[in-house]
Amino acid sequence: MALLRRSPHLLKPLTPPPPAASALSLRHAFSSDTTPITVETSIPFTGHNCEPPSRSVETSAKELMTFFTDMATMRRMEIAADSLYKAKLIRGFCHLYDGQEAVAIGMEAGITRKDCIITAYRDHCIYYCRGGTLLGTFAELMGRKDGCSNGKGGSMHFYKPNNGFYGGHGIVGAQVPLGVGLAFAQKYNKEDHVSFALYGDGAANQGQLFEALNMAALWDLPAIFICENNHYGMGTAEWRAAKSPSYYKRGDYVPGLKVDGMDALAVKQACMYAKEHALKNGPLILEMDTYRYHGHSMSDPGSTYRTRDEVSGVRQERDPIERVRKLLLAHDIATEKELKDIEKEKRKEVDDAIAKAKESPMPDPSELYTNVYVKGYGVEACGADRKGVKAVLP
Repeated sequence: MALLRRSPHLLKPLTPPPPAASALSLRHAFSSDTTPITVETSIPFTGHNCEPPSRSVETSAKELMTFFTDMATMRRMEIAADSLYKAKLIRGFCHLYDGQEAVAIGMEAGITRKDCIITAYRDHCIYYCRGGTLLGTFAELMGRKDGCSNGKGGSMHFYKPNNGFYGGHGIVGAQVPLGVGLAFAQKYNKEDHVSFALYGDGAANQGQLFEALNMAALWDLPAIFICENNHYGMGTAEWRAAKSPSYYKRGDYVPGLKVDGMDALAVKQACMYAKEHALKNGPLILEMDTYRYHGHSMSDPGSTYRTRDEVSGVRQERDPIERVRKLLLAHDIATEKELKDIEKEKRKEVDDAIAKAKESPMPDPSELYTNVYVKGYGVEACGADRKGVKAVLP
């Protein structure tokens, strides 16, 4: 299991960078420039029953700056959530995404908000990439009224359905059949969109995943199955849990693609490829080779089943933010100081959002009875003896 894969070609620029003598004003102009820049992915894609896409990815100064800014925000957001959990301001389960940011940002860059995404419980950053806010994030984490789920969902149940994000699910693997249902609705309604169902390597052996995959293949649904392989299902290494950890091949009759999930541009390229494939041919599996820096959840120190050297090695060799930083510097889009200033600015934005979230009230106790039954059907609530109607719900 080569977690610390080294490559001398990390995001190698194919388009020559501008001259080193570029003026500061020119550099600032680059940050909003959409002129195409061609970049080669860190490693090739590996295909199963399909022809892999090209390693050459088209991007721009504007997109790279967006990648850096958003991933810096997500990284700070998750680190802040760690502190809030330890301060007992976040209760219950809390699964952090730091290290895996390239999957969320790259996927978003390759699709539209009309495409659907559904995931498991490591959902904060995907919600943010779907247009979520920092206030909505921290208020939800702290169970406050201004949270994205009105303070009723907590860490594992973020939602933003108006932007195509359907959660945030706490039961391992249970979101995958729902994602196939979203794809079925898209095909039934003759929409030109796809659904992405994300799951981890720990859920890859679930029976319901294969049932859903079979249905998607039978009906040629526009469903894309994304395995975020961070190499540990809770505290169990993939090789101890799976006889065949080549998750992109697990579909057998369904094509698959292995992707460097620490390379935002590789993820973007893979998701564009997958969307085009799914609309024409039906489902596809994408295995994102990624890594989480935190433990499985806040109750897991993440150091009993892996070494600190392993974690620091991945940080040094494959960190998704550092890869984009190198590209920005190589193309003279920003200076090291400007990028550090952006990170400082994002820290302040996160701190300000936390302060506002703390001021948000707790949900009213009456909210216990909302979002349980569909409104307008005259549902009656009876007592335990089922003899007398206690209330008629709206």
